[in-house]
Amino acid sequence: MNFPKRENLTAYSNKLIVVGSANPVKIKSAEEAFNLAFDHPFHVTGINVPSGVSDQPMNAEETWEGARNRARNAKKAFPEADYWVGIEGGVDEDEHGLFAFAWIYIEDKNGKSGQAQTGTFYLPAPIADLVKQGVELGKADDQFFSQENSKQQGGSVGILTKGKLDRKNYYSQAVLLALIPFVQKDLYK
Repeated sequence: MNFPKRENLTAYSNKLIVVGSANPVKIKSAEEAFNLAFDHPFHVTGINVPSGVSDQPMNAEETWEGARNRARNAKKAFPEADYWVGIEGGVDEDEHGLFAFAWIYIEDKNGKSGQAQTGTFYLPAPIADLVKQGVELGKADDQFFSQENSKQQGGSVGILTKGKLDRKNYYSQAVLLALIPFVQKDLYK
C-alpha cells in the first residue's frame, strides 16, 4: 500500500482517494477519472478490503452491494481520505445469455455518494459455462485463454475486444459518471 503517513496528511497538498482494492487497474481507472473530472492531481491508492459479497457476484444488486461495501470498508480502514471508491465487477443473465459489467460507488468525507454502472457485454458460451459452474470470471478467462492474472491487466473486456478497450478505460468512464454528483454539486444536493 502506498498511503501517506497519517501524521503527514495535513501537509499533503493533493486530496487523497482510497480505492477499496489493491488491483492496479482499479486504482489507475479511479486516478484517471478523478484527474479528468476535477482537472487537478489527486493521490490515489488502494487497500484490500472485503466486498461482503461472493467472489463472483451473479446479479446487479449483489454487484452494486459489493461496490458500496468496498467504498465503505475502505472508509473505515482509512477515514482520513477525501473520497473512497468501490469498484465491483459482476455478471447477470437474460434471454440473450450471461453478460458482464461493473458497478462503481464513490463516497466523500461528508457522506455524499455517487454511483454508476459500466456498459455491459455478453460472454462467449465457454466462458459463461465456466462462470455458471462457479469459476470467477477472471479465472475463467485465464483458464480458457491460457493467460495469467488477466483481471489485473486488460480483463475480459480487453481479451474480447482484442485490446481495443482495456479494463482501465472501461472502468474509468463509469468512475467519471459516478463523479457527476461531486462535479455538479448544485444539481445533486
